[in-house]
Amino acid sequence: MTGHDDGDAPEAPPPATGPAVPTVGSAVRDPARDRVGVVMAAEGPRLQLRPLGGGREWDADPDRVRLLTHAELLSARVAEVNARSRGRLERGGLSATPPPHAARFLGRRARGDGV
Repeated sequence: MTGHDDGDAPEAPPPATGPAVPTVGSAVRDPARDRVGVVMAAEGPRLQLRPLGGGREWDADPDRVRLLTHAELLSARVAEVNARSRGRLERGGLSATPPPHAARFLGRRARGDGV
């Protein structure tokens, strides 16, 4: 017995699945820059990525980026919101200077006066 019922044709093997191809709107990790971004466009042989919260785009090699899992995307968004709330992140990247109110907070903290 071959394991097929009533002479049915054998099932075709499942299609080979390679890495998922990022499309516009996909969230990906770019290991070359160790950054997470959203695919904005494909220009020639490169992808145009933008930080999750917006900002300046950068080029990435589509063969090196990988799609984020739902958990990784959630983690990246939470990290971005936390950094922005601490004044360390502006749209598109790290802030070079803390916001004005941070100096007051940092001064009290350094003196040990509490928060």
